[in-house]
Amino acid sequence: MTFSEATLDEFLTHRRIAVVGVSPDRQRFGNRIYFNLKSKGYEVYAVNPVYEQVEGDPCYPNLSALPVPVDVVNLVVHPKRGKKVVEECLRLGLKRIWFQPGAESEELIAFCHENGISVVHGQCLMVLAKPR
Repeated sequence: MTFSEATLDEFLTHRRIAVVGVSPDRQRFGNRIYFNLKSKGYEVYAVNPVYEQVEGDPCYPNLSALPVPVDVVNLVVHPKRGKKVVEECLRLGLKRIWFQPGAESEELIAFCHENGISVVHGQCLMVLAKPR
């Protein structure tokens, strides 16, 4: 299953993004993506149940704990852990999920399509996001 250029463009117009899988380790992609998006002017929320903060920013245990609804959920976790996140997106009515390379699976993508959730995968949000 694939997505269109229009879907990609539509995702990139939104400014409020949750990054699921943020880590305080600057070598990890979750950290790099989070801070890259922040530096480009996006309103970014860190999500990881293991940490309360990441470099002084609050880190939320799950999407339900976020102070505001987000426009896009960016997954930077293994597909086994991503299943719970995708199900939480459905419960919360979040309709856009961006799977970082390695976070996607055919099962998760199919689940999203079956439940009306738009998906981008196989592309890195950090590379494609433009400064705001």
